[in-house]
Amino acid sequence: MRSKLLTVAIAAGLGVTSFSALAATPKSQQPARVTVDAATLQQLQAQLAALQAKVADLESKQEAQADAQIETAKAVNDVQVAAAKPTDDLTKKLDTLSKIVDNTHIGGTMFFDVTNMDHSEKVGNAPSQHKDGHGATNGTGFDVKRFYLTVDHKFDDVWSANLTTDFSYQSSLSSTSLFVKKAYVQGKFDPLFTVRFGAADMPWIPFVEKWYGYRYVENTITDRSFEGGRSGGTATAGGVGAFGNSSDWGVHALGATAGDNSVNYQLSVVNGRGYRNLSRSKSVDAEGRFGYSPIEQMVIAVGGYTGKRGNDVENGVPTRTASRGDALVAWRDKSFGVGVEYFHSENWDDILKYQGTGPGVGAAQGTLKDKADGYSLWADWHFDPQWAIFARYDRVNYKYTSLANVENELKDKYFNGGVSYDVLKNLKLALVYKHNKLDGPYATPYHYKTDEVGFWGMLSF
Repeated sequence: MRSKLLTVAIAAGLGVTSFSALAATPKSQQPARVTVDAATLQQLQAQLAALQAKVADLESKQEAQADAQIETAKAVNDVQVAAAKPTDDLTKKLDTLSKIVDNTHIGGTMFFDVTNMDHSEKVGNAPSQHKDGHGATNGTGFDVKRFYLTVDHKFDDVWSANLTTDFSYQSSLSSTSLFVKKAYVQGKFDPLFTVRFGAADMPWIPFVEKWYGYRYVENTITDRSFEGGRSGGTATAGGVGAFGNSSDWGVHALGATAGDNSVNYQLSVVNGRGYRNLSRSKSVDAEGRFGYSPIEQMVIAVGGYTGKRGNDVENGVPTRTASRGDALVAWRDKSFGVGVEYFHSENWDDILKYQGTGPGVGAAQGTLKDKADGYSLWADWHFDPQWAIFARYDRVNYKYTSLANVENELKDKYFNGGVSYDVLKNLKLALVYKHNKLDGPYATPYHYKTDEVGFWGMLSF
């Protein structure tokens, strides 16, 4: 179209030139007749064709330039879009990472101490001797009794997960150990109904620890190691260990209300061997707790445990059923804390029936072989926002039946007292004195006394 217009313009220009020449002729003269021969006409036509070709070529170049501009603009736009896409992807990734970080809590708790221990033992009428044994080592040392590292993630308002590792080093044993204490998935459907699947807190011991408040100084009475007894399934005296587990593998249902006239409960169906031993058996154990708080600062709670403690295995030794009953009354406010805990257990140590020979085998295979009663009293007073004094007294009476059907008794007395100082909100230190005395049957080595003094601490973050 442009070439046609240009051709017309050129032709018009030629016509105007001829017309001007004609117009310049005087009126008195008649215009001369213009004759164009064939050669001239052919030359003019060739010039016109060449001109049209140049116009067409120019138009083609202009169109190509326009197309190039369009392609360039498109390419620039594609580059801008491509450049913006990584930014959008990065923004999305940052948003996802932000949600993960916001919904994930990482924390830790460490129990440590620097103490001096004095331990002595005796057998029968022999004099007491300073010697290491029964979990005690004479001298001065630094211990990291526990280091818990916790990762807790919340998926949504209902589902969450928790992983807590348990690291400990004890100079008395010269050993370091690392376990998974808690690893569970939790569904919180209502304040009164939460379910945990995996290794999680048991109903009793962690609950009492919260009211006691000085776990970094000493375990609660059912979690404190106790030595003596017949070490179920054998003919010789051994160690009972603790009367409960703070965590175990299984299914846990719990719930609570808040404020005055509130209630709380937990029921756990577990393997029975504790969080350090993930094993199978022919049956499962159960532990439960129910608590009532007439006012927010006070709790009255009862609990119980029953089961084989993971010993009922295929083709194994015949077993008894271990049981434990618990009770707690406690008070805690900003200034004072006081509590009393009681427990009674049966067959906690002698779950396995003795299969050996000798006198009294029938008695050794009976239904009730050991029982224990224990209580713990504690109190503390925060006379200053950062300072407190505290004391605790435990007593455990443990009875077990020998192969000769003779009942033996061990008496354990424990005391601690001290002063604590909150260095920071997450750092506590306590100067403590501890005393533990065990008296067992006359001819056994379970007569010892331990005195310990030093600093105990807890760091949490």
